[in-house]
Amino acid sequence: MPTFLIQASYTPDGTKGLLGEGASGRRAAVEQVVAGLGGRVEAMYFAFGADDLIMIVELPDSVSMAAAGLTVKASGALQTRATPLLTLDEIDEAARRQVSFRAPGA
Repeated sequence: MPTFLIQASYTPDGTKGLLGEGASGRRAAVEQVVAGLGGRVEAMYFAFGADDLIMIVELPDSVSMAAAGLTVKASGALQTRATPLLTLDEIDEAARRQVSFRAPGA
């Protein structure tokens, strides 16, 4: 199942919601969304700095990730970034594939 790194920062309204609900309440909400799409939350951490929240989630496909991202962003409570994560085996497979490519100017 594809794995994604999610980095998020709360808006002021999202932060107010977090303060009222607590981290465990947000974890339950995230797990409900991810499970509803057929996935699972592998890890979820709160952080300092540019990102308030860092998660690793497994979802059935990129369309499921896009659906979750669009819905969350539309709420206005968070700004998010999703990065697909590849396994070592996937990179080994990619390295074995022949790609025909000509560099610009070559």
